Amino acid sequence: QVQLVESGGGLVQAGDSLRLSCAASGLTSSSYVLNWFRQAPGKEREFVAGNAWNGFNSRYADSVKGRFTISRDNGKNTVYLQMNNLKPEDTAVYYCAAARGTSAWYVPIDKGEYASWGQGTQVTVSS
Repeated sequence: QVQLVESGGGLVQAGDSLRLSCAASGLTSSSYVLNWFRQAPGKEREFVAGNAWNGFNSRYADSVKGRFTISRDNGKNTVYLQMNNLKPEDTAVYYCAAARGTSAWYVPIDKGEYASWGQGTQVTVSS
């Protein structure tokens, strides 16, 4: 059973940076994708950033391009989300999600494609 534990959230001011971490356990192979979603109050959970399972392809939501960077340490089964120049509209609960990799270049962006989720970490950005 895959378990995901996020950390690194907090309260920051606009323009600040945060780095989120997600530690995964129970992965049965290296061909899993570990990617990031977020959910703001009253809104649907949305894709933020993701890699294909081999790390050769990345996708970002338009709202975070140029500010957020996803990276992964396979040795630690940990995925990171570096968030720079944070804006109040980035305020949300951030979730890590895991899915089995399919093709080497495919980055799933639909939350329905993910079988495992972390408990989430709150990020609040004040103006």
